[in-house]
Amino acid sequence: MKISTILQSRKANLSYLFLALAAAIFSLCSCNRQEYRRSEGIVWHTTYNIVYQSSADLSDTITRAMRNVEMSLSPFQRNSLISKINSCEDDSVDNLIAAVFTESQRINVASAGAFDPTVGPLVNIWGFGNESITAEPTQQAIDSCLALVGIADCRLVGNTITKKAPNTQFNFSAITKGFGCDEVARAIERNGCNNYMVEIGGEIALKGMNPNGEKWRVMVDAPIDTAAVVHERLAIIEVTDCGIATSGNYRNYREGANGRYGHTISPTTGRPFASEILSATIIAPTAMTADALATASMAMPLDSAVSLIEAESCAALFVVAGTPWEIIITSKFPQIEY
Repeated sequence: MKISTILQSRKANLSYLFLALAAAIFSLCSCNRQEYRRSEGIVWHTTYNIVYQSSADLSDTITRAMRNVEMSLSPFQRNSLISKINSCEDDSVDNLIAAVFTESQRINVASAGAFDPTVGPLVNIWGFGNESITAEPTQQAIDSCLALVGIADCRLVGNTITKKAPNTQFNFSAITKGFGCDEVARAIERNGCNNYMVEIGGEIALKGMNPNGEKWRVMVDAPIDTAAVVHERLAIIEVTDCGIATSGNYRNYREGANGRYGHTISPTTGRPFASEILSATIIAPTAMTADALATASMAMPLDSAVSLIEAESCAALFVVAGTPWEIIITSKFPQIEY
């Protein structure tokens, strides 16, 4: 079942709302002083904000977990393991790469190929990667890249990975931020933390209660079409024990000869996918899964995206283009506070 609501506002990425942090520290009475602490900074060219309850400062644990993810999965870090795999210097994987590879292949199948972390060469030739362009790519260039794309044609046997072709490139960015949230969450849980909000670049992992002893309150941004990052409230939800992620095309786009096109590239056609969905906010058991499903949804027709989320027993809020916008909510999405 899905509920359609008309909203008269402007456009949505996912943001976060740290409500009532009360001067940032909330204490509980116990033998060990359990405090709500906050860690924030810059990582992976984005911001992170983490609120957690612990008797100890876990900043070093948090930093170490994020560094481990970077050195394993960042295609922008030349010495990372995934960079060595991409350059054919190595074919061995660690547990982190194995986890995101396995989930990526699963979501690739579930989304009928819409989610594919080997789409990087296509992203580059359309001007959304490391390469600048002066004109839209030719069909020949697109076909050349398509020959390298296909995570379904890659294999993981033991700790050894085999690529579809030597020049196939893995870029797990569409799942790594969510996975990074989960890894930080696991790290602080190993230190006895059971109440936390881990947010990295808008993806979130949640557990337990906030400093007020309630579920965490999360704000979904309206998809405002501006160069600057603007956080305007679309809705607020109360959630816990889950992962949340949002994907959208309304900020990252280019103007071409045939009009505007977004950064979501179809692994099937090799071209930007013309989606009626402005943004997709997904709630899933883990932030990693939510991240992958949000990206997949942006490369699918709306009806297919809704079916995918329902089949995964997850929840989604889609903002659909129109005047005014239309909000599409899947059956498991929590109650919305506008």
